[in-house]
Parts: sequence; structure tokens; C-alpha cells
Amino acid sequence: MKPVDFVSFVDSLAQVSGEAILPFFRSSIGADDKSKGGVFDPVTEADRAGEIAMRRMITQTFPSHGIVGEEFGDQSADAEYVWVLDPIDGTKSFISGVPVWGTLIGLTRNGHPCYGMMHQPFTRERFFGDGSSATWRGLGHDPRETERKLLTRPCASLDQATLMTTHPSLLVDGTLEPFRRVERQVRLSRYGCDCYAYCMLASGHVDVVIESGLKPYDIVALIPIVEGAGGAVTNWTGGSAAEGGAIVATGDKRLHEQVLKALAAG
Repeated sequence: MKPVDFVSFVDSLAQVSGEAILPFFRSSIGADDKSKGGVFDPVTEADRAGEIAMRRMITQTFPSHGIVGEEFGDQSADAEYVWVLDPIDGTKSFISGVPVWGTLIGLTRNGHPCYGMMHQPFTRERFFGDGSSATWRGLGHDPRETERKLLTRPCASLDQATLMTTHPSLLVDGTLEPFRRVERQVRLSRYGCDCYAYCMLASGHVDVVIESGLKPYDIVALIPIVEGAGGAVTNWTGGSAAEGGAIVATGDKRLHEQVLKALAAG
């Protein structure tokens, strides 16, 4: 598969999923609770419609490829190429009418994330990367600017860093106190944004993102974007982030080791 064909196909996936999802945004859509009595974990018809649209296109175009999706499980997950899909990352923001959610489209080859896109159809933005470069495409303040290269910003010390997490209540299995230990050292911490936080890190506006309890579909698409912009993404022990779990992303690789040490301290 030629690179240009691949990029075009991912753009098509973003287009069809956006067309399926966007009519539900800021509507009277209801939400089911997947947690069955635990911490509220909403899913909507928009989530299901977006994933169905992408799965149909992938199956028709690449029948030998696997698919891992949040809403409909795994299909040939041991294939050489596997698509990792989250139709709406940030469903809580979606049902609250806040446009800091996105569609995550990731691709792995032999288990390694090789391409990813975050599509926000309401703001008409796409963030995408292949691990060696990353790009933003959308509508900027300057109407002549519709695409630019993503680059993380330098930040060599925690006391100068901006930190993000989706919400402290989502830090599970003993990860809240290590997070607080890092949070006490940074200049600024902000909550919210889900996948959007990683894209802001890749854009050079945020320095650290710390989360836990992630699934592969929450992070695979974001790894090539952050790494392509010059950042680092690992689990809390410095290993691969592709399986999810407790995740650290930094824009400056010098900062990464500091964060890992602070998380492990105590």
C-alpha cells in the first residue's frame, strides 16, 4: 500500500465517521451507562454509528486487516495490520456539548503503532502523524493557513511545565497519589480534554499528559502523533504505551525521565 493511498484512506475514514457522528452533537441524544453501576461510562448512538461506518469501510477495503474498536470488540486482532478505533474519545464532553472530544483512528503493524489521526469534525481539525512527522490540518485564524507541521515545545524542568489529565477521579489502582506528586511540582495543571490534551502537547501548548486506566483504543492513534511531533509516550515504567494502562506523554524528552522518576518515587 503506497503512503499516499494510506493517507487518503484514513482521510476517508475520518470523513465517513464525522458524517455519522456530527448530527448527534449538541442534540437531545441520550446516553447508556456501560459501567453497570460503577463510575459513569457513557455510550451513545453516535459512538456506535461512527464505529460501524469505519468498520464497514475497512472490511470492504482491507478484508485481511484486523480491527480493535471500543464499541464492537476485536476482529482478527492478531493480523499484521490492525485498525484501532475509538469513534468518540471524550463521550462525556460530547454529551455535555463541549467540543474537546475526537475520533481516534490508529493503525498498528505487528503490534507497533505506525499511523494515527485524531479528527474533530465540529472544529474541522485533523491531527495526524506516522511517528517521524506530524501535521495539523484545519481552519486557523489566518484563512490562508490550513495545514502546518506539529512540533512540541522545549521544557526541561517540571517547575516550568503545564500538565494535563482528563480528571483525577479517573486515576485508578493507586495512581492518584503519584500523579499528585508530579502535579505539586508543575507550574500549571489543567483537567479535561481527553485525546485533545495529547494533540495540544503535540502542538506545543502543553508539556505533560498523565493518565491511567487507558485501553489501546484510547492511545494507539495518539502515539504516532506525539512522537512525530518530537515528543515521547510510554507507560509509567518507560515501556510501550500501545497496550494502554498508565500512560505518560511529554513534549520534551528531557522531561520524560523526570516525570517517570517522580511517579516512581515514594
